[in-house]
Amino acid sequence: MTMLKNPSRKYRPFPQIDLPDRQWPSRTITKAPRWLSTDLRDGNQSIIDPMDAVKKNRFFDLLVEVGLKEIEVGFPSAGATEFDFIQSLVQQDRIPEDVMVQVLTQSRHDLITKSFDSLEGVHAAIVHLYNAVSPAWREIVFRMSRDEVREIAVNGAKILRDEAAKRPGTDWNFEYSPETFSTAELDFSIEVCEAVMNVLQPTPEKPIILNLPATVEAATPNIYADQIEYFCRNLPNRESAVISLHTHNDRGTGVAAAELGLMAGADRVEGCLFGNGERTGNCCLVTVGLNLYTQGIDPELDFSDIDKVIETVEFCNQIPVHQRHPYGGEFVFTAFSGSHQDAIKKGFAAQEQRNDELWRVPYLPIDPADLGRDYEAVIRVNSQSGKGGFAWVLEQNQGLKLPKKLQSDFSRHVQRVADEMSRELNAEDIWQVFREAYFVKIEKRRFRLVDYDEGRAADGTRVFTGTIEVDGQAQRVSGRGKGLVGSVLATIKDTFGVELEVTDYTEHALTKGTDAKAAAYLECHLPTGETVWGVGIDSDVATASVRAILSAANGALRKQS
Repeated sequence: MTMLKNPSRKYRPFPQIDLPDRQWPSRTITKAPRWLSTDLRDGNQSIIDPMDAVKKNRFFDLLVEVGLKEIEVGFPSAGATEFDFIQSLVQQDRIPEDVMVQVLTQSRHDLITKSFDSLEGVHAAIVHLYNAVSPAWREIVFRMSRDEVREIAVNGAKILRDEAAKRPGTDWNFEYSPETFSTAELDFSIEVCEAVMNVLQPTPEKPIILNLPATVEAATPNIYADQIEYFCRNLPNRESAVISLHTHNDRGTGVAAAELGLMAGADRVEGCLFGNGERTGNCCLVTVGLNLYTQGIDPELDFSDIDKVIETVEFCNQIPVHQRHPYGGEFVFTAFSGSHQDAIKKGFAAQEQRNDELWRVPYLPIDPADLGRDYEAVIRVNSQSGKGGFAWVLEQNQGLKLPKKLQSDFSRHVQRVADEMSRELNAEDIWQVFREAYFVKIEKRRFRLVDYDEGRAADGTRVFTGTIEVDGQAQRVSGRGKGLVGSVLATIKDTFGVELEVTDYTEHALTKGTDAKAAAYLECHLPTGETVWGVGIDSDVATASVRAILSAANGALRKQS
């Protein structure tokens, strides 16, 4: 086949829907829809190696645990594996009373009968009948007229009615899909659905589910919303039908189409966890559900342990959840960019200060904790990160609240190591860089405090007397100053010739309680005009200050070398 120089000439734009007074654009979603998971049917038939009984059972248990009340468990006529799994759910009494399982069948007598047989003994179930109605399928696949296609649906509905009547012990519910609805004539879809309803005689108390699939997503999601609103407006006996959506993701807008379809009047959404499905996939129930969550609407689905959900889905489907998948991906709550990190860090600080339930943190539309995620992965550091990133990591893991100027000083150390390692720096990497940069609890340092005493001279000055290891050798030292910091600075200058002028001093508690620790930060100037920082950590804040001075002295000597 020869490719055209301009392939776009092969295609035609999808026609607009004649709905000049459309109402859906001004509506909002105010409550959760009815949900149906089709992971065990649509999802299962789309993976390379379909699930065995072990995986099917594990997936079914997850769907129940998440809170799905309607679960399409298979296509019974597809084979023994499907049929036996469905029967095992019934016979082993594994279907909760508040859950309805659903099976799918084409409109053929033998397939419908087998579908009912697979559900023998179930307390309640949905039998889902479908046949394609669009012109392409009528003309190319089936070579049938409209009347013949409509008759397929009507005959299937009669079989549903009759088979259900033979099994009065089950609460039977019916679903009909005019398959390929998204590319069919709207009036014909309504005509076929009305014919099915005339056979099954639904009522508002016992409605039929009419599922309107975007079998192939062929237009922008607003077109699908127009189709749904038109259908809802013009369907006779609308109050006796539950309008269900089954969107695919061929254009990458399956979620958007489902949301707009709900605004257009639909009542129910079918899809798969994380959007698994044929071709580019189905509507992602996790995304639609958590989108509602972020708008203050309870989705009535429980994703509070999103990692457990992902683990099960990946095991059963043998398809990884993408790292950037909304809400569930490994990196979706992670910022590497410096400006993003700074905004998130400030957002968390404001959240803590505000101390209310309202979630308002830049770049995070949902609180990771609500999905069972911790905050450690929110800010991660690589060569693209800014000072706010590693400052956040140090605060979260070590309790250190670095002054802004110290953050700037430390950033050059982090950037150097990140460039050298050419990878993301984890919390332990950053802590090690910090320790080495400011001589915190490392062996390789010129000065190390052993012990000290502080006294007061007759003239009111403070006297520092202590033992300092110099290159591993203990040495007794002493000095005087106006305060503890001044006396230690005098000692360092007089004994070792290291002159420091403190220009800024900050301290804070690292922990609370009887074993609390404190951190002290010193910004010092050298006679050369250069700046050096010192950091000290100790259970006693005064001792932390002494350690910070020695840290700065070690830094000064490093600059001189």
